[in-house]
Amino acid sequence: MERCEGGVLVLTAYTALQLSADMAAPFRQEANFWYVTGIEEPDWQLIATPTKSWLVAPDISEMHRVFDGGLSDQQAKAISGVDTVITRAASNDLFASLASEYKLAYGLGRHPHQKYFSFEVNPAPGKLWRKLSKRFTEVQDARPTLGRLRAIKQPVEVAAIKGAIDLTVDAFHLVKSQLSSYTHEYQMEADFTYAFRRANAIHAYDPIVAGGANACTLHYGKNNNALAQSDLVLLDIGAQAAGYPADITRTYSVGGSPTARQCAVHAAVRDAHMQIIALLRPGLAFARYQNDVDLIMKDALRRLDLLHEETDYRRYFPHAISHGLGVDVHDSLGGFETFRPGMVLTVEPGIYIPEEGIGVRIEDDILITDSGHTNLSEALSLEL
Repeated sequence: MERCEGGVLVLTAYTALQLSADMAAPFRQEANFWYVTGIEEPDWQLIATPTKSWLVAPDISEMHRVFDGGLSDQQAKAISGVDTVITRAASNDLFASLASEYKLAYGLGRHPHQKYFSFEVNPAPGKLWRKLSKRFTEVQDARPTLGRLRAIKQPVEVAAIKGAIDLTVDAFHLVKSQLSSYTHEYQMEADFTYAFRRANAIHAYDPIVAGGANACTLHYGKNNNALAQSDLVLLDIGAQAAGYPADITRTYSVGGSPTARQCAVHAAVRDAHMQIIALLRPGLAFARYQNDVDLIMKDALRRLDLLHEETDYRRYFPHAISHGLGVDVHDSLGGFETFRPGMVLTVEPGIYIPEEGIGVRIEDDILITDSGHTNLSEALSLEL
């Protein structure tokens, strides 16, 4: 609230969405709302001024409460730390009162990358934004302020991320120890799922288990193809525990006897990966980082005789090298221009050669420290 410059902060949970017919899709909370409140149920709202805070409880019928449960006011207050829990009806009177005292309200505007989405966004934040626009003289987007706060992880957040990483690394060790026994991608996915659920965790995102040429589809997610002993398999998987995710990728040889070309591609990615991680330090400008990454990745492609013209670079390495990691798997780095201590980000070089049916990616999760960096997932070997 110190950063809201005398305005009112109003955030909403996501609303539940349809999966099929009369079934609701599995619920994931809006990250900013969870970051501020810790509430994991749909349709709650937060109203906060510099001196007081309220949670607005959703209207839940007795029938839905019997079938689906829900938080009591006492539970919600204990989880969130708000001063008061009120009803939706009472919130209308509160909005009227606050609008007479405060001219400015902060809500959640459009996601900055929304134009690139291939899906419909959850309607709850937009609906609340329109309501605020009718009540208050001015409405500003709280995303930049929340993004800067979320970009610098507190020790409790780093510990939660490390817990998710350790669980994910253990699952990778399990799967790699029995690689030759898998005949289909879904069998690998099943073992990761088992390892996560037995530890009271879930998948942080849809897992990618991509054998052979499937690895050249960056967000491949069917995970149902047969695996050949001659295949490489790309595993991009992370657990989510205590609200925070891991995001790790390794590429392995299914049969344990990779070809010389497979080894060369993997070695080029592995070497680039280690060089790129070594760049990371506080104060490094993002623009300088990207420039150095481009030089390293282009050199990797030259080693493989893949870089003959400028367009070959993004042909064989078509994605970003890094993203923030936090409550969201793709977390904001807060609009900063340099790396800051407390930031957590991925490093994930990859080379994908569709005409050869080879795709290799390696990804680790890195904490920026006061003096350099710590690879939080370094316990997992990079070897093929």
